[in-house]
Amino acid sequence: MIQAQNIYKSFSTGKHTLSVLKDISLKVSAGEFVSLMGPSGSGKSTLLYILGGLDRADSGNIIINNKEIGNLNDTAESTMRRVDIGFVFQAYNLIDNLTVEENILIPALLDGKKRSAVNKQLDELLKAVGLFEHRKHRPTELSGGQQLRTAIARALINRPKVVFADEPIGNLDSQSGKEVLELLGKLNQQYGITILMVTHSEDSTKYSNRVIRLRDGQLV
Repeated sequence: MIQAQNIYKSFSTGKHTLSVLKDISLKVSAGEFVSLMGPSGSGKSTLLYILGGLDRADSGNIIINNKEIGNLNDTAESTMRRVDIGFVFQAYNLIDNLTVEENILIPALLDGKKRSAVNKQLDELLKAVGLFEHRKHRPTELSGGQQLRTAIARALINRPKVVFADEPIGNLDSQSGKEVLELLGKLNQQYGITILMVTHSEDSTKYSNRVIRLRDGQLV
């Protein structure tokens, strides 16, 4: 489902060049829940963004669901990010003046779907993430855990093959974080979605099937 082949990435700051990723190759099978773990500065978030097409590698190939990102034009790549991939960010990126259900629906509406065509999927997701009774609330009326659950449901509304999650529980207390990780595990099993989650927490990795470890831009 996810393949990375010989990925290199560096950033230039003035006269200096910082190598962030050094010859990264990995595979994630369909339906796996994989943790991408490493200390701060190890390159794990950069790798996640490159795998999801949000950033570009200096060299190497990325294949998602049998589609090589480098071979796609802008329109095809944008469609792939909306349909094949769901993203969950640490900052949640919810729109404050929209309700929970309106935030969740954004990817589907951007993809040209009518509200009536995804109402059943919306109700199912609201129940799955425990927000059915909060569907008319706005993000400012929710707890941090509820905001993250909204972001997770938004990532799933188009039934993606892959979900990329970047430190999803970084801003939550331990109990809320545990509940979200249990939810991700449940959704992974229920829908068969492939999940790649960036984390620096050893405790978080026990909810995944496998751990890929990075240190100083290299797989260890």
